[in-house]
Amino acid sequence: MDLWNIERELVAQGNVAVCGVDEAGRGTLAGPVYAAAVILPYKVVIPKLNDSKRLSEKWRNELYDEIVFRAEAYSISYANHKEIDELNILNATFLAMNRAIEALDVKPCISLIDGNLNSGIEHTSKCVIGGDGKSASIAAASILAKVARDRYMSEMAKKHPEYAFERNKGYGTKLHFERLRDFGPSAIHRRTFLKRLKTVMN
Repeated sequence: MDLWNIERELVAQGNVAVCGVDEAGRGTLAGPVYAAAVILPYKVVIPKLNDSKRLSEKWRNELYDEIVFRAEAYSISYANHKEIDELNILNATFLAMNRAIEALDVKPCISLIDGNLNSGIEHTSKCVIGGDGKSASIAAASILAKVARDRYMSEMAKKHPEYAFERNKGYGTKLHFERLRDFGPSAIHRRTFLKRLKTVMN
């Protein structure tokens, strides 16, 4: 698939700077939700650029450096676990995305948002369902958000080793649930998420 089709149409309409936006960590039980915004030079070639979920950790890390080097502008932001509990995960995701877009050194003409919701985006934007596999800009954003969040959770694993965050990155794996039953929630767990998982807290 040509990952530049969407950007090509938007550039033809006069949108000089097209930004891709994606999140990572929306469904985890602990830690922040991350968002990245990326403006790539039009038609730049980045080999193996793809949806972060289809790439190995090794390739994601290599592409992270390549994207940062080649991007016209990029930004990585987040909303922390307290903001998620206060706002709910959807609004916290919008908050992280808005922070990422606002922090760009180049103001985008339009931002492509991965998914089917952009009601909370405070900038001109367009939804692209499955965008991380259809748009070069969104694919790049998905990689930056995923790698940045994974690195953060690996650091949190040093502070909270009992939860094995270096392995599960905060997702609800069997081991993670077992550790929650044994130790209860850590300082970075999302309390509103855990309330829905009563068996974990018993």
